[in-house]
Amino acid sequence: MNLLGLDRKGLEGFFAEMGEKPFRASQILKWVHGRGVTDFEAMTDLSKALRARLADEAEVRVPEAVMDQNSEDGTRKWLLRLDGSNAIEAVLIPEKNRETLCISSQVGCALECSFCSTGYQGFNRNLSTAEIIGQLWYVNRILEREGEGRQVTNVVFMGMGEPLLNFKNVVPASELMKDDHAYGLSKRRVTLSTSGVIPYLDRLTEVSDVSLAVSLHAPNDELRNELVPINRKYPIAELLAACRRYIADKPHRSITWEYVMLDGVNDTDAHARELVDLLGDIPSKVNLIPFNPFPEAPYRRSSDARIRAFARILSDAGLVATTRKTRGDDIDGACGQLVGKVADRTRRQEKRARREQVTGA
Repeated sequence: MNLLGLDRKGLEGFFAEMGEKPFRASQILKWVHGRGVTDFEAMTDLSKALRARLADEAEVRVPEAVMDQNSEDGTRKWLLRLDGSNAIEAVLIPEKNRETLCISSQVGCALECSFCSTGYQGFNRNLSTAEIIGQLWYVNRILEREGEGRQVTNVVFMGMGEPLLNFKNVVPASELMKDDHAYGLSKRRVTLSTSGVIPYLDRLTEVSDVSLAVSLHAPNDELRNELVPINRKYPIAELLAACRRYIADKPHRSITWEYVMLDGVNDTDAHARELVDLLGDIPSKVNLIPFNPFPEAPYRRSSDARIRAFARILSDAGLVATTRKTRGDDIDGACGQLVGKVADRTRRQEKRARREQVTGA
């Protein structure tokens, strides 16, 4: 049993089966996540007998980095090895008074958004809770070793994968992030980004209060069907209704709408006005994301002037609109560029190549 992946509830159940008291969960959380200790023998407030039993029945297995890249703007990306031929990427984005870690929830992505490099690489499997929280554990240990008093202050589930399609492992990982004996992050500093898997979004409403970001990228179904294919199953009207339900009992909360800016595709004044009408009564923040190119991409980034004009229409209508600063693109660590190393079970690239052969594209 890898204790790295057990939240408080999971640890309490683990120790109950051993005949131990529930408070052992808090002790392990402090040692493993708060202090970064993986050797049971070093956990001195546990009895020798319990330490010996834990060494026999459990472990704390942490990630291993096979690549560490630094961007000119201070962004840093790690490639973390998993089982077999799979690896995932995690990205640290430093800002004044903030260290934001972008983490992955799947090896590749089960969805196929047309503007995202991760989707082009295919999909292998969900990450375990230990593999998800391990990204935060690993980066905090790196920051501790390098000194300067830095630590991760914000976590965003915006790396590889669709978090809600790994619901059973993402939720306990987010609980660990918020646990005062582990990482102590507030609910506003843990953000889950989703393309809109509505059944799981409704389940999230029942069990979690993390911040929510939604990959919208289009103001109407016809265009979103092309950019975010899951929209064909869960169209925009149903998605908006689910988002309203998510924040209904959360005072002063809003939805962040992610909107990638694609030249001549979704960035006209008409699109902006349509977006204003769409969001209407929902407390919203719109995050405009300049498109980050990758080799197979069929799109170009909107010009800075076009992005400013789009943002102005949103702001004049009373929406909070920000433009995300592109970070880490020189190391392919920017939004939509993460690829990792995926043993693709979907054979997505092979199928795409065959389609292109047939169509002559």
